[in-house]
Formats: sequence, C-alpha cells, structure tokens
Amino acid sequence: MQHHGEYKVVGGKLVVVDLVSEQGIITHASVNGDFFLEPDEALDDLNRALVGLPTTATHTAIREAVTSGLREGAVMFGFDAEAIARVTRRALGHASSWTDHDWEVLPPQIIPVAEQPALDEILTRQVAAGQRKPTLRFWDWDQSAVIIGSFQSLANEVDMEQANAHGLRVLRRISGGGAMFMEAGNCITYALYTPDSLVDGMSFADSYPYLDAWVMQALAELGISAHYKPLNDIATDAGKIGGAAQKRLANGGLLHHVTMSYDIDAQKMSQVLRIGREKLSDKGIASAVKRVDPLKSQTQRSRSEIIDTMVRTFIERTGATVATLDEATRQEARELAASKFLTEQWTARVP
Repeated sequence: MQHHGEYKVVGGKLVVVDLVSEQGIITHASVNGDFFLEPDEALDDLNRALVGLPTTATHTAIREAVTSGLREGAVMFGFDAEAIARVTRRALGHASSWTDHDWEVLPPQIIPVAEQPALDEILTRQVAAGQRKPTLRFWDWDQSAVIIGSFQSLANEVDMEQANAHGLRVLRRISGGGAMFMEAGNCITYALYTPDSLVDGMSFADSYPYLDAWVMQALAELGISAHYKPLNDIATDAGKIGGAAQKRLANGGLLHHVTMSYDIDAQKMSQVLRIGREKLSDKGIASAVKRVDPLKSQTQRSRSEIIDTMVRTFIERTGATVATLDEATRQEARELAASKFLTEQWTARVP
C-alpha cells in the first residue's frame, strides 16, 4: 500500500514523505521537500529510520526513531524530527491537515454571552462525533462580561464588587488560560472546533501558531505584523493584542479560541481584574493597562472590517463555506448555559 503526506513547518520548510507498507509495516520510505540537510547522506538515515516501523506507530515512536537513526553531526535546517513524525502520521492517516477537512464558518451573530461558552462545548463535541463539519465561529454579544479560565480562582482573578458595579456578567469557560475582559463590541473573539487529528503530536506551544497562521495572514493584510509570545499571547511591537486558549476533549474534539482587544477600556479592566505583579513579572512592564494595545489604535479600521478580513482570509485558505447555527443547537446551548455556565457551582468551582 502506498502513502503520501505533506507538512509545512510553521516558519519553516515543506516536508513530504512517500511510504510503502505491507502487512502493517513500513517497507519503503522517501523523505523529501524544500528543506536543507547536511550532510547529503543523512537523507538515507531519515529514510532508514522509518522503514520497519509499524503503520500504527505513535508520533513519539517515529520521532525517537528518526532522532536515534540520524548520524552524529547531521543538521536539519527548516525542519526537525517532530516534522518528520507529523508528516509520517499524516501519510498513514492518523493525522490530518487543513485541506483534509471540509470547513464551515459561522459569522458573528448576537447571542447571549452566557450561551457563548456553552456553544463552544457543544460544537466541539459535535465536530468530534462527526455531527458537524470542522468550524470557525465568531462570537458576538450585547452584554459585557468577564470569562475566566477553567482553572482560575474566581476570588483571585475578579473583583466581584467592581464587576457588579460595571454590570459585567462573570462566567467560567471550559478551556484553561487567563480571564477575558469582554465589553460588547470592544473585542474580537473566535473559536475553532476541529478533530484533534489536526494537531496530532503537537504540543500546545506548537499548536497555537499553527492554528492561527490564517489570522496572522489576515492581520498582515490589515498592516499588523503579529506574532506569538509563548505560550499563548498574540502581540505586536506595540503591545499585546490578544490571547488564546485550548481544550482537548477525551472524545477527540479540539476547541481553540482567541480573544483580541479592539477598543478596550483598560482602566475599567484594571479595576475589575486582579492582575497582580507576578502575572506581569515576565512581561517587561509594571502595569496591565500598558500591556494591551487594541486593534483599533493599530489599524484605524472598524471592528466589522477586521472580522470581514479574517473571514475572507480563512475561506481563501481552507475553502470553507458560510453556514448558520441550527435552532436545535441554539436550544441545547440555552439549556447548557442554564444548567452549567450560569450556576454558582460551575462559576466558583475554584473559589
């Protein structure tokens, strides 16, 4: 049986592998691409490392075989053993690429803010179960909120007196990461729902820039040169513009979402969120207010124009089609919001 896989390293080179397998064992391998490798003979090492592996080999097993099989002093430029493991898993059908999926986009639709994290959970489960195509959804809402990470302490992160005084709804989402200060119309939030095969073998640190390469392209078209600051901050030379978070479900679903500041009231944010000195200790700044530089000030574009650019870029890169939320899913989100995300038991589960 013949197998073919391709993988473009984020910020690196294209790696391609052509394999032949018999009775569940790789019998022939050809690693190729536009990468650089020294010495030339090391290419034979890479091919030999794959031959003899079972077609069910894990990402770790493939990576270790490549690492141990490479001659001393060999140097790979623009790719590494992780990339070879990833492309091999793709060729064998265990990992997927963007083009392996039929994507849909759900444009902004004003939905009560408490239903937003509920939809994230529901849509991730639907995609994992094969009930929905992999999807990009843009949040929109009309009630300002603070949405804290799954593992954050409510008391340590939010000044509830200030939140109530400003009329902010406080909710907890299912993914980790930090608090999202979300005034209506003042930030851009999107979520990706995809099978976890898209990030097979990737660490969280590697998966963030991989899943957001399309939005970096969209920002570049808007005149913004953005990059990831480990682990999950999206920034420019002017400052932080957003942050990402993920949740990988046991049933094989992946939720990846990002919130970017558009026109944030940083003073109000600093009153509501308890952003302490330790949080800022590795940021090179002393104030959370100075940490954020919204998209509006960097682009002078409207929020809707920025979102339109993001949607267009995603469609151009993936071939996605525009879709709408069905009423059954909306009703399920209402019920889950009431039974989970609006309850004190969930919101204060880490007091």
